[in-house]
Amino acid sequence: MSARMASPAVGGRTPSDKVRALQHALYRSAKADPGRRFHALGDKIHRRDVLRRAWAMVRANNGAPGIDRTTLAGVEEYGIDRLLGELADELTQGTYRPLPARRVFIPKPGARDERRPLSIPTVRDRVVQAAMKIVLEPVFEADMLPCSFGFRPKRSAHDALQVLVDEHHRGRRWVVETDIAECFSAIPHEELMRAVEERVCDQSVLKLLRQILRAGVMEDGQVRRPVTGTPQGGVISPLMCNVYLHRLDRAWDEHDGILVRYADDLVVMCFSRSQAERALARLVELLGELGLSPKASKTRIVHLATDGEGFDFLGFHHRQVRSRGLHGRRRVEFLARWPSNRAMQHARDRIREITARRRLPLHPEAIVEDLNLFLRGWMAYFRYGHSARRFSKIGRFARERVAHFVSRKHRRSRAFGWWVLTISSPNELGLVSQYGTVVALRAGKPWRERPNAAGERRR
Repeated sequence: MSARMASPAVGGRTPSDKVRALQHALYRSAKADPGRRFHALGDKIHRRDVLRRAWAMVRANNGAPGIDRTTLAGVEEYGIDRLLGELADELTQGTYRPLPARRVFIPKPGARDERRPLSIPTVRDRVVQAAMKIVLEPVFEADMLPCSFGFRPKRSAHDALQVLVDEHHRGRRWVVETDIAECFSAIPHEELMRAVEERVCDQSVLKLLRQILRAGVMEDGQVRRPVTGTPQGGVISPLMCNVYLHRLDRAWDEHDGILVRYADDLVVMCFSRSQAERALARLVELLGELGLSPKASKTRIVHLATDGEGFDFLGFHHRQVRSRGLHGRRRVEFLARWPSNRAMQHARDRIREITARRRLPLHPEAIVEDLNLFLRGWMAYFRYGHSARRFSKIGRFARERVAHFVSRKHRRSRAFGWWVLTISSPNELGLVSQYGTVVALRAGKPWRERPNAAGERRR
């Protein structure tokens, strides 16, 4: 059966509906009893409908193969039902054993000299982790607090960014910015398991999670099994990070400022320097209790003032500016944001990669199609802000690179490349426009357009 084909309905309800019903039931149970520890979750992880949903998640992510070199296409050729049946049997009998993840190093976005480790589990291990996430996430989601935004259902980076706009409007103009040093690789396994055991007492699930944490990584032909860390790249790792850092969230006192956490990136909005200093000291203390520490190079206190400095958070640069007061309007101060320098560098690097010399055998239209795919995603994220000028810069850079690509492909001058792009083609080879796409933000207003009762879009 094709991975993209829908499974037949059983009893009027599709397997997808049954999985959602299971998640809703687990969430309601956990929400109704904050002290409940769940003891019967293992049988839900190896349910066929849960495993099929897990496969769909893994397939949609389109990841690379692990150390066994089995690709997603290879699994489809082998047989999806066959693989899921084998996993269900192994999980039921307790014979499942995860393989070490394949360790690779990828450049950090916008930082050419920095590389971060990425662990790539095998496809079958990713399916098991996805099944665990499907079952465990509703249980822990019931406990998560409003200050946490990263890797949570129905929450996004823009929800976190809107909090900054609102709190700045309320007068919090002192900001503590930091992130946790090597967070994913520094979380102690035993402490993480204690955090999980606050809600889960099913020994089969706890044993399975320990096996995943201890599977280790293979790097340069050697397997390393550290006693800390949840591999960055594993399907279940973001959930485990949130479960562990929930201890920080619930220990935080809003009298020390408003905490905004997106996974391991942290910002605290404060009314005064003294409050910001207390907040930073409290952060260091709480992280120390968790065996973690803030990254020194990214930790500082910023005072937001007009014509003053700003700070970077979630890809945006944030800075206080004063409106121009056009048409007799009163000039007001507000928190503006636009793509950070690192985000801009990442965009330029990606555009260079798409238009690189090694891709000269391809047609310019294929290059433009790949460029549009990247630019649409990049602009869709950064359009919620004051990004028009930076969009224009990226647009000009993309046009320059396409013109240069055309000139190299035909071994002609740069002028020829520009002629093909701007004169010969009526729509610049279909290159997407970067203009007129930004959305202004206002304090106290939802950042996302929502339909009203009549089904119309509104702000």
